[in-house]
Amino acid sequence: MSASTLVAIIVPVAVVLIIIAVTLWTLSRRRHLRERFGPEYDRTVEEQDSRPAAERELRAREQRHDKLEIKELPAEVQRQYAADWSSVQERFVDRPSEAVAEADRLVARLMTERGYPTDGYQQQLADLSVEHGRTLEHYRTAHEINVRSGDGQATTEELRGAMVHYRALFEELLSDRGSTPRNDRF
Repeated sequence: MSASTLVAIIVPVAVVLIIIAVTLWTLSRRRHLRERFGPEYDRTVEEQDSRPAAERELRAREQRHDKLEIKELPAEVQRQYAADWSSVQERFVDRPSEAVAEADRLVARLMTERGYPTDGYQQQLADLSVEHGRTLEHYRTAHEINVRSGDGQATTEELRGAMVHYRALFEELLSDRGSTPRNDRF
């Protein structure tokens, strides 16, 4: 077999193998992002101009998150936050709008204590999306109701829903993925 015949066979095979390797690598990265971010992956893809742009954004979030010093809370601190949450829930009966605003502040305080920066709502969403993508929609919904409540445009039922939504993220942040029992009061 001549050298030119070998080159004619080897080069296309090498190109095909490279294409297969790149495709598998891309699919693996995409699967990783989908698993890590959950519904946040699809939301980011919808918001961006293209899937590659969305995936770059999500990888950038991962890189930023990796630099954060996220820490677990000692049991005593967890108990105090749980007591604070119970207190906020109790105030809901008499002052629902104020309780929702307080729940928002309590979630922000918990985020800070865990090591998440709280330098603005959009950055909070981005930072939380890496580890809490599956409950992030709860936070978005609660925040939107809280904003409307501040303008006097939220019903009591919407405020109750906001408390439920805040609780979903609060419990996940507090328990570091479910190590604390859930309080089903709302």
